[in-house]
Amino acid sequence: MSDEEVAYALRWNNNISIMIFGLVSYEYILHFEKEVKFVWTRQWSMMTCLYLAVRYFGIFLAMLCACWGGITYIPEQSCYALAVLLEWGFSIYFWLAEAVLIWRLYALYNQSKSILYVLIGLFLLIIALSIGIDIFLYSRPEAFSVKEIVTPNVNYCTSSFNIGPMPAVYASIPVVCFDIFLVVLAVLALVRHLRERREVQMKPNTYVVLIVRCHIVYFFLNLTNQVLMAVLWANIPPAVMSLSEGFINTAPFIIAPRLIISIWDTHADDECVHVSTAFEDCICWTFPSMPEQYEMDYA
Repeated sequence: MSDEEVAYALRWNNNISIMIFGLVSYEYILHFEKEVKFVWTRQWSMMTCLYLAVRYFGIFLAMLCACWGGITYIPEQSCYALAVLLEWGFSIYFWLAEAVLIWRLYALYNQSKSILYVLIGLFLLIIALSIGIDIFLYSRPEAFSVKEIVTPNVNYCTSSFNIGPMPAVYASIPVVCFDIFLVVLAVLALVRHLRERREVQMKPNTYVVLIVRCHIVYFFLNLTNQVLMAVLWANIPPAVMSLSEGFINTAPFIIAPRLIISIWDTHADDECVHVSTAFEDCICWTFPSMPEQYEMDYA
C-alpha cells in the first residue's frame, strides 16, 4: 500500500471508531433513566438478566471495537488476540440476543414446554455450528490474520481475510434459516391472536403486536449483519470495509437492548392493580375497562 492509501484507510478507521464511541455512549445515556426505572429499582427476572447481559456485554464489545485498529496503538500479537476475542464475543452476543427471542416466543405460546424444547434444541445446534465456524474462520491465522501497517508517522493494525467470502456465506445460511423459523413462529402467534380477537370482537393486544414487531426488526437486523460479515471476506475497498464494520460494531449493540426496554416502556406503570408474570418482566398494568381486562391473559 502506498502512503496515501495507508492514510486513507487509517482516516476511515479512526472516523468509524469515533462514531462507535459517540453512538453507543449517546444511546446508553439516553436510556439510562429507563434502565434505572425498569431494572435497578425492581425485582429481577430472567428477562432482566438477559437484558443486562445484552446491554453491558454489548457496550464492552463496542468499546473494544472502537479501540481496535488505529485510534490507539496495540502491538501486532496483542492486536490479533484482541481481534479473535472480538469475533468470539460477537458470537456470544448473538447467542444472548437469540435467547431473548426464544424467551419471548415461549411467552407468546402460553409457556408451551414443547415449543421451548424444540427451540432450545435447534438453538444448541446453532451454537455448535457457530463455535465450529469461529474456530475454522477466525482462530486460524491462515484464514484470518492481522497486519501491522508501519509508516513514519503512525503504526496501526488492520484485519486480513485470507480465504474469500464463500465459507462465511455458507456458515450464515443455517443462522438465517433459524431466524426465519423464529419470525415465522412469531407471525403465526400473531395471526392466531388476531383471529381469536376478531371472533370475540376485541381489539388486538398491543403487547403481542409489539413483540412480533420486535422479532421482525431483529430478523432484518441479523440478516443485514450476516450479509456484511460475509462481505468483509471479499476484497473490498477500505471505505466499504470500514462502513460495514461500523454497522456490525454498533447496530446490534444499540438495537437489541432497545427492543427489550421498549416493550417494558410500553406497558409498565407505577401504580399496578394487576401484575402479569407470563413474560417474567417488570410488567404491570392499571386496571382496564371491560372487556379489556381479558387481554391480561396474553401478558
